[in-house]
Amino acid sequence: MSSFQLPIIDLDKAKTDKKAVADQVVDALENVGFLYIDNIHGIDFDKLMECCKWFFGLPKEKKELMMRKHWKPENKNVYRGYFPVVEGEPSRKEGFEFGRDIDPNDPTVAPGNWFYEPSVWPEEDGTFPFKEFMSHCYNVVHNAGLDILRLAAVGLGIDEYAFDEIFADRPVSTFRLMHYPPWDGAPPPNARIEDGKVVTTPDHTDSNFLTLLYTFDYKGLEVITADGKWSPVEPRPKSFVMNIGDVFSRMMGGRFKATHHRVLDIGVDRYSVPFFMEPSYDGDIGENFMSKATGKGPEHKVEAYGPWMIKQVKYIKKYFEYKVLPEF
Repeated sequence: MSSFQLPIIDLDKAKTDKKAVADQVVDALENVGFLYIDNIHGIDFDKLMECCKWFFGLPKEKKELMMRKHWKPENKNVYRGYFPVVEGEPSRKEGFEFGRDIDPNDPTVAPGNWFYEPSVWPEEDGTFPFKEFMSHCYNVVHNAGLDILRLAAVGLGIDEYAFDEIFADRPVSTFRLMHYPPWDGAPPPNARIEDGKVVTTPDHTDSNFLTLLYTFDYKGLEVITADGKWSPVEPRPKSFVMNIGDVFSRMMGGRFKATHHRVLDIGVDRYSVPFFMEPSYDGDIGENFMSKATGKGPEHKVEAYGPWMIKQVKYIKKYFEYKVLPEF
């Protein structure tokens, strides 16, 4: 059994010793790329699991009402909502996604910009406040993400709020509920890996800015460590797992690590809840961010998040749930 242990960041400790925790954040992002975040307050984790089981336990016809247009042509939503298990894909999962809605008549958002399409929600009968609870969780985790970025800024020796501006103007962050059903029958060849293991999500780095993930008590998540070996990320009760994506790493010139990870099939229905923290569509994610923040170093190149992300997920990484997105 591996003795690998992720760094632990305690947000409560940051209230009394901000600089020490900030230095821990920077060290973890420079050397590991994955870390535990303790003390994100305001989440009822039992209710979060109840939400997962409630949603994915809905009848097929109920979930299809929220299914993205690619799989249900009569539906209007192309980005938010429900996506199904796709047979033959090595990534075996179904998911429900929502974001923070903006004014649909906002004149600054181009027509057809699906990053800002309204979220769709399941019908409720008044006995289970799914939308209310999930919207609350979104706000809690979004604010925790900003707190972590402010710690990273302090640890880097730049203005504490240096990262805030790219999220302040309508972030396109996505909250996702995920269900990984075990393989039914023989997995496809592209899901088989070394030592007879099988994945439900293959080796990848995240494309977004920052991810906060709750895995409940499920094993299966593995990361590549400095020695090039796969190591399990053990579940930590009431603690989120955090990693950064390609966007943040690229902005920092590779100083911060977007670490490869995967999910193994553990033979049971597995649930997890990732929050993909993303800038606004027009947020500047250009290279040489530290030059912009300090006024020193190579010239900062302004680049908008949205167009860069579309290219990544549709044409380079080709995630099954995103490569089907329309142009706009």
